[in-house]
Amino acid sequence: MIVLGIESSCDDTSASVVVDGRAVRSCVVSSQDSFHARFGGVVPEVASRAHMEVIDTVCADALERAGCMPRDIDGVAVTNGPGLVGSILVGLGFAKGFAYARGIPFLGVNHLEGHIAAAFLEADEPEFPFVALVVSGGHTHLYEVTGFFRLRLLGQTADDAAGEAFDKAAKLLGLGYPGGVAIDRLAKAGRSAAYDLPRPMLHTGDLMMSFSGLKTAIRQLLERAGGIERVSLPDLCAAFQEAVVDVLVKKSLAAVEQTNGRHLVICGGVSANSRLRDKAATVCRERGVRLTLPQFAYCTDNAAMIAAAGYHRLAAGERSALGLNSYATLGQAPS
Repeated sequence: MIVLGIESSCDDTSASVVVDGRAVRSCVVSSQDSFHARFGGVVPEVASRAHMEVIDTVCADALERAGCMPRDIDGVAVTNGPGLVGSILVGLGFAKGFAYARGIPFLGVNHLEGHIAAAFLEADEPEFPFVALVVSGGHTHLYEVTGFFRLRLLGQTADDAAGEAFDKAAKLLGLGYPGGVAIDRLAKAGRSAAYDLPRPMLHTGDLMMSFSGLKTAIRQLLERAGGIERVSLPDLCAAFQEAVVDVLVKKSLAAVEQTNGRHLVICGGVSANSRLRDKAATVCRERGVRLTLPQFAYCTDNAAMIAAAGYHRLAAGERSALGLNSYATLGQAPS
């Protein structure tokens, strides 16, 4: 089955052609980083208008790179939440029109299921059951995954997502947007032990997490020091990154233990962070836990992961009505 995937839940417009949920024939991503950098974060109205300007071109490019014509597509999978409602509606509307015009199946995909499905685009795909840490700018969730679209929530952040904390810390440090990339780059030259930052909820005994306090700790540290120019940015970036990574890795391994599992999948935009990848690999190797990390191209928002997730639901006979709406939060997600 050849599936056209479409993703527009935040500030990246993406289209991808994937065969049988595994073989990626094309994956095109149009980034809006330059639009939003001046504001220090994503502006929803700007994002949705930018999606409208490029969605036709991105989808046409994905088909061309895949060597496909519209008639070759067997089904369409598109993100319908969670995310920015205006942005989602652009991709959702295009997907509905494409499917209706071709008379082919159409399916709305949960964005978080898409991130988990990215792990199945690897040559060495995961085996069920496993624990998945979905960690991005908008989400930090731990799931027990026992099958395609069979997820049990184990824990999550009580406030800011880890990626959101990276962006907010970067803004405080004058590093611009997107913040995670800038902090990761500077941290490579820093000493994480140079500053003592908290590890919120690290020893609570449950699988809940919290990252908003780290942003506050950075702000207070800067106030005590007398400003950005009085601190070592590489050291402070390394200390902040290490604090976030410590919490993510510890909670993820605790989830693996609680489920008697031997396999951890880390996915989402923050899974591209070099320190998270290195530390998770080291700890998993020491504990005898298998670790799966998507390649960098499939960590951040992309349509290949949406096509992969959609394939398994389409193959199981699921279909979405053309009246399907977008939703902003997990709480609004259809059951």
